[in-house]
Amino acid sequence: MSRIGNNVIRIPEGVKIENNTQHLSVTGPKGQLSVDICEEVTIKIEDNGVSVSRKAEDKVSRSMHGTTRQLISNAVEGVTNGFSKHLEIIGVGYNAKSQNNRVILQLGFSHDIIFDLPEGIEAISEGKKNEKLEIKGISKQVVGQVAAKIRSLRKPEPYKGKGIRYKDEYVRSKQGKTVGGGD
Repeated sequence: MSRIGNNVIRIPEGVKIENNTQHLSVTGPKGQLSVDICEEVTIKIEDNGVSVSRKAEDKVSRSMHGTTRQLISNAVEGVTNGFSKHLEIIGVGYNAKSQNNRVILQLGFSHDIIFDLPEGIEAISEGKKNEKLEIKGISKQVVGQVAAKIRSLRKPEPYKGKGIRYKDEYVRSKQGKTVGGGD
């Protein structure tokens, strides 16, 4: 039995949920999100909560029960508070500047990298030398995907630790090669 799927999602004030046959529309102060509903589960909207139940007891229904509930919960959280990911840029001369709807990254290459942000995503560069970057938006999936794409432009390397990493990410450092006194 799914423990996550059985929890009722509380609807905060200012959030409106509409249920169509295959889509659930969540509207709040920060915007609107749509969640696709699979056929294995049913959604019941009450006065101040949403409950998810499954139609059958097969493996797919059990797995989609908790997944659908969490997707709806993330949509409600996103339209009320929003989501953010923090990135740190480590390296001499490495920085990021946010301009309009794009991020300009200097990561030690011979050219600047221009990363266009998708619609609904905002990037804020922070720190004395713009060495910190915050990605904000209402969709948890898109925020995580954009942060992962920016991180993949220059992953942290284990010898000097240079590159882009998440705020609390631990990068295990390796010892470099040593020069032996050959005989």
